[in-house]
Amino acid sequence: MKLSELKNHLNNVSQINFVQPNGTFIPKHFHITEAGLVTKHFIDCGGTVREEKVINFQVWVAQDTNHRLEPQKLLKIIALSKKLFGNEDLDVEIEYQSNTIGKYGLDFEGENFVLTSKQTDCLAKDNCGAPKEKEKLVLAEIETSKGCCTPGGGCC
Repeated sequence: MKLSELKNHLNNVSQINFVQPNGTFIPKHFHITEAGLVTKHFIDCGGTVREEKVINFQVWVAQDTNHRLEPQKLLKIIALSKKLFGNEDLDVEIEYQSNTIGKYGLDFEGENFVLTSKQTDCLAKDNCGAPKEKEKLVLAEIETSKGCCTPGGGCC
């Protein structure tokens, strides 16, 4: 989800609910403790220099169970962060503590913000030397007209 989409959804909901990838809701008394621009400048295994930027919100849960972050308050936090974000409409990432600090993408379904799993991947598959994945075939779907034996055909 881009920052503009997040702001649009915040203008149209009465409360902020975050759902983890496993379907569990983050407790409603969460705080946004950081809003930041994260820039990753790196070189991939193929030697290409790359840069990625995301807007990151750190979600933290304390013991103050009466706390509720209202959508308009988060919009004010975003407005204060404009000096960091500039006018770039970047992807939003949520950082949340479960077993370890997790980084999640963000989506929206119904009235809830949904944390989406992020995966690592090789960005230089053509240059890194990792073997290509073999094509997986379903034996039952192999065309028998190309000389393959059929069950009960007596050729084997």
